[in-house]
Amino acid sequence: MASHRRPKPVGRTRASILTAAAATAVAISTQAGAAHADPAPTKEQVKTQVDQLNAQAETATEQYNASVEKQQQLQQQVTQLQDSVARQQAQVSTVQSRLAEVAAQQYRDGGISSTVQLMLSSDPDSFLTRAGSASQMSATQADTLKSFKAEQAKLDGQKAEAQQKLAQLDSVTHDLKTQKESVQAKLAQATALLDSLTQKERDELAAAQAKADAAATAAAGRASRDTPRPSLGNTTPSGSYAAQALAYAEGKLGATYVYGAAGPSTFDCSGLVQWAFRQAGVSLPRTAAEQWHAGTSIGTNVANARPGDLVVYEGGGHIAIYVGGGQVIHAPHTGTVVKYASATMMPITAIVRV
Repeated sequence: MASHRRPKPVGRTRASILTAAAATAVAISTQAGAAHADPAPTKEQVKTQVDQLNAQAETATEQYNASVEKQQQLQQQVTQLQDSVARQQAQVSTVQSRLAEVAAQQYRDGGISSTVQLMLSSDPDSFLTRAGSASQMSATQADTLKSFKAEQAKLDGQKAEAQQKLAQLDSVTHDLKTQKESVQAKLAQATALLDSLTQKERDELAAAQAKADAAATAAAGRASRDTPRPSLGNTTPSGSYAAQALAYAEGKLGATYVYGAAGPSTFDCSGLVQWAFRQAGVSLPRTAAEQWHAGTSIGTNVANARPGDLVVYEGGGHIAIYVGGGQVIHAPHTGTVVKYASATMMPITAIVRV
């Protein structure tokens, strides 16, 4: 006969041993997982990631600039159309008044004829169809109605165009908000990465950047001695437009970078280029991508560049002005100022002569 003994209960001592063993196993497992976790990035890796984020933010800034420009153009067009609609409405009202005068005269003469009643209807096309021939109305009446029809059609067209432009304006305004948020998000990521470093590591990165900036400034100084810049006094500057623009840009060394800014005290990359050339009497588009196509491309070899040429990077995501001696002047990104840098600081998309 089979035995049906109940299992022996676990004693307190044995339960404690099992609990301790389980805790140890969990601890070992956790430590093993930690041992296989990705190590914290080095300061060199952080710098690379921050540089990439700043480049992406700069590209997003140029998209933002393009949307701002489009918004301004659309707003101007909408304002002009609204003014045209108001004027056209007044013209339509004038023609309607002439029709009302015809009706009033006929009423005084013994009643409004069916012809005039049709003329005053809300459907001029129906009247013209039903009138059938010129004998059913006077030449004046016919001309008045045709004028009304033409003016009303023009008004309807202007209203429709204004509505279309307003819809485009709403869409661009939404894009602006999205692009601004994109820039801010990338800058926040870059800041968080830098904050993850120790103070010593941040100081080392800052010292390395200062050393690179000093070397670029020294090289730009040598280039300036080799190719003197035109005077920017009260008299009209001498030299080419490009040389004048370069001199104006150099006059803004140390100015703060602010995305979306185009001078006179703060700049983003394309804002600096546009402002400098405007001072030299040359009108350039607002964005780096548009400025890229504002002149003649001479390839990507820095050896062929002249002071004042535009140097385009990142497929039109960033732009600088060539100084000479292998150096450019540019507004890099948020947290920096207008400064010199190596022309080969990143792959060159195009060198453009304005």
